[in-house]
Amino acid sequence: MTGNKELIAPKYYNLATAIDRHAENEEKVAVHWVDHAKNEKAFTYKDLRDQSNQFANGLKKMGMKKGDIVITVLPRLPETYIAFLAALKLGIIISPGSEMLMPKDILYRATHSKAKAIICHHSLTDRVEEIGSKVQSVEHFISIGGKKEGWQSFEEITNQMALNLEPEQTLSTDHAFLCYTSGTTGDPKGVLHDHGWAFAHRALTARAGYEMDENDMVWSTVSPAWVKWLHNAFINPLVSGAESLCYSGKLTGEKYLQLLEKYEVTMLCASTTEYRKVTSGGNLHKYTLPHLKSALSAGEPVDKFAIQAFKENFNVQIRDGYGQTETSLLITTPKEEHPKHGSMGKSTLGRLVRVIDENGNVLPSNEIGVIAVDRKIPNIFKEYLYDPERTKAAFQGDWYITADRARMDEDGYFWYEGRLDDIIISSGYTIGPTEVEEALANHPLVKECAVVPSPDKIRGAIVKAFVVLEENAILPNNLVKQLQDHVKSITAPYKYPREIEFVSDLPRTISGKVRRATLRQLENEIKSRDRIQN
Repeated sequence: MTGNKELIAPKYYNLATAIDRHAENEEKVAVHWVDHAKNEKAFTYKDLRDQSNQFANGLKKMGMKKGDIVITVLPRLPETYIAFLAALKLGIIISPGSEMLMPKDILYRATHSKAKAIICHHSLTDRVEEIGSKVQSVEHFISIGGKKEGWQSFEEITNQMALNLEPEQTLSTDHAFLCYTSGTTGDPKGVLHDHGWAFAHRALTARAGYEMDENDMVWSTVSPAWVKWLHNAFINPLVSGAESLCYSGKLTGEKYLQLLEKYEVTMLCASTTEYRKVTSGGNLHKYTLPHLKSALSAGEPVDKFAIQAFKENFNVQIRDGYGQTETSLLITTPKEEHPKHGSMGKSTLGRLVRVIDENGNVLPSNEIGVIAVDRKIPNIFKEYLYDPERTKAAFQGDWYITADRARMDEDGYFWYEGRLDDIIISSGYTIGPTEVEEALANHPLVKECAVVPSPDKIRGAIVKAFVVLEENAILPNNLVKQLQDHVKSITAPYKYPREIEFVSDLPRTISGKVRRATLRQLENEIKSRDRIQN
């Protein structure tokens, strides 16, 4: 791992105590919380240290100890930061869950992980109560934000607890987070990360040009359920001594701009959908964002119109970022180079991220294969909890296999080609759905879309597009042909969607990713019935 020694944590490392060192400056703000009703409050690093120490002492008094697992179902609140820090200080493993989790999802996670406690926002406790006594391992039910009958409240646990705490001495190899993948098929996988992974992630993102310091105001818009929140709202800003903006409420494009301007945000992390929302309202010219120096997107390719709008109005380049629940930031748009639109960017780890074939061989430039990562780097998960077969299947020789297909050009830029099972083979042509989706999305009447293979007795499969149209749009009679011709004008003509179906929305995972697998299955079932009937 020559050249990557700075990613390796010391033998003993605890993420929470690395954050606590900033509490020496008693006035330094760590989290600035704002809600939709314009309530706001600033929490200093000292506040986080003292209140997390109190909460940790309360958890310890309840019998929670190193190695226990706690499930959190919490929104964007300062108490979420406090709960995470308290657990980490005791060596407790945090399993973050979305506010969108239904009772069956919580039941699966609690049962699978053998969690000992659930920390839940008071408005969501009814979902946990529905699973009742079905989970034998859970001994403690803790509510945050309000009292609930049968639950221990955050206030009751921290009341009269000492401000001082002797944190558990943790190895950098001790587990810290259990992050469940949303999963497009099958049950979610429990991805285990250790404290050393958090150390490596911060070092790697700083190397990639996302270095933060105590003068930064960082806003990551994602929910605390996701790895991206851990990356860009928790680990990076707090270890760096920066200030993290925490907004609770719905966001319109106008609201995004208001918050960016008012709180002088310097570093923004948002989804492509959010950037599209910000730039589609026509209000960018009303705002000046002189403090904004970095804008990161992840989860899907960045819309070129959003990129142009941000560059023209704010002189900020939206940079794409690629990683997985199992990893950290693996590929991103280089900071100092002119980006190649449509590409994922370059490896943050040099030659340790490559494109390989099914036999594990590194492919030459511009050949499509699977993105793979050297399994020795500390930025990769340790295992799937209680699932040795899936863990074994995720690795091939010296590589961790991401299951995302791509090609790498002669300049080292990666170009996404879809998941392994998303690729469409039609009349011998290999077609990645992403390029077709991007072409369709550039049409002014298309709000969003998803492209999948549809069985065809002549071609084997054809390209089929499921399209959500813009609301209140005036639709021409020949819209299908218009969209097909639009795609042909942008990309290779053989890639155009031979079938287009208009839908009101697209099936998604809990994390918001489109479930192409669901659409593929639907197409297979429909075409199978058609063959039988004919």
